[in-house]
Amino acid sequence: MKRILSLTVLNQTGVLNRITGLFTKRHYNIESITVGHAETEGVSRMTVVVNVQEEKEVEQITKQLNKQIDVLKVTDITSHSIVSRELALIKVMSTPATRMEIQGLIQPFRATVIDVSRESVVVQVTGEPEKIEVLIDLLKPYGIKEIARTGTTAFTRGTQRASKEVPISIV
Repeated sequence: MKRILSLTVLNQTGVLNRITGLFTKRHYNIESITVGHAETEGVSRMTVVVNVQEEKEVEQITKQLNKQIDVLKVTDITSHSIVSRELALIKVMSTPATRMEIQGLIQPFRATVIDVSRESVVVQVTGEPEKIEVLIDLLKPYGIKEIARTGTTAFTRGTQRASKEVPISIV
């Protein structure tokens, strides 16, 4: 089962290496990992997607990550209400005759052409990984030269109000 872990870590040399090493030592394959600056200076947010067989394996990974000195917080956000996105750049074989066809194909996915050459176009798409997979499958008949994907970036949605509050107007 695929699990999404959200980590906040100190932004220091070697943190990424220590965290990935922890997964390696325990023979867990990281399907995707994204890292970037968080809202607090000196802190980074990591999103790690890992495939495990049993629930207890995720608990074990979480416990081991929490023991790391540079790790501030670890949360398994898989079962939470989350916002997640991935970015993909797809270089597709294209002739002047097929460019309009490709443009029509990518439009429903809110994808854009960001580069054009004689023999190819580069398509940029963001969204859920499943959406990106569907677009890739549709572009395969044209001939895909290269694909670069960021992996999943995610965090939990903001909390929703339990009841509607009546706005107070000041006159």
